[in-house]
Amino acid sequence: MNIWTFIKGRIKRLFYNLYQRRLEREASHWNIPYHIGVVLDGNRRYAAQNGFADIIQGHHDGADKLEDVLHWCDELGVKIFSIWIFSLDNFKREKSEVTGILNLIEKKMRDLVTIKGLHTNQIKVRAMGEIELLPKSLQEAIRAAEEATKDYDKFILNVAVAYGGREEIIEACREHLNAELAAGKNLAQVADELCVDQITPHLYTSNLPDPDLIIRTSGEIRLGGFLLWQSAYSEFYFCDTFWPSFRKIDFLRAIRDYSQRQRRFGK
Repeated sequence: MNIWTFIKGRIKRLFYNLYQRRLEREASHWNIPYHIGVVLDGNRRYAAQNGFADIIQGHHDGADKLEDVLHWCDELGVKIFSIWIFSLDNFKREKSEVTGILNLIEKKMRDLVTIKGLHTNQIKVRAMGEIELLPKSLQEAIRAAEEATKDYDKFILNVAVAYGGREEIIEACREHLNAELAAGKNLAQVADELCVDQITPHLYTSNLPDPDLIIRTSGEIRLGGFLLWQSAYSEFYFCDTFWPSFRKIDFLRAIRDYSQRQRRFGK
């Protein structure tokens, strides 16, 4: 390695460490979001950028990053963290990639059951999505993680897998319609009485507050369908960093940006 490249790298790391410490000190004065949603994007581009022979390695590194971010949430006092790890559209990718991702999700779900930190920090795991579309073994792993953490209430981790925002809204409307018809109402009555408060209880996030902040990594400036109903009054933050490279500095910047905004909720 060139000596000047080495020196510049050391100086850069020193600068980032000092900057991170400054942000950590400032964070005690920030308005911390209660509920954060994240679209974990950029795993494949990260793999290509690093020259990995198998793009699944990018997904592996992205999965490992989650543990770091959960620790940062705990430090700052975030109480709900919702992540989108696999969309319904992702089923359209190459079969080998889909299989690799789903196998990885299953492994991580099974690991959650035995990870000491999950139980020490009382993290409740909740799945969001059309779980019945997933392989049976993955469904079982998800249900095992939910069952093992069902009584926890300190922190909630919502995992969106086989998830689509439009599909969630359609399913919520369908459930509401079926419940009203089963109660003896006709379609005209249901339509006349329909309001926001009747749909919300049928969403995957029922009984939870809507996300205050939604972060998307990798430089893409769009939601892609994530929590469409729930994000009506959310603040958004778009980060250029690929998810596996997401640093604490990136996270703190997002929180700082959120804290500096004035939320009016349409008023």
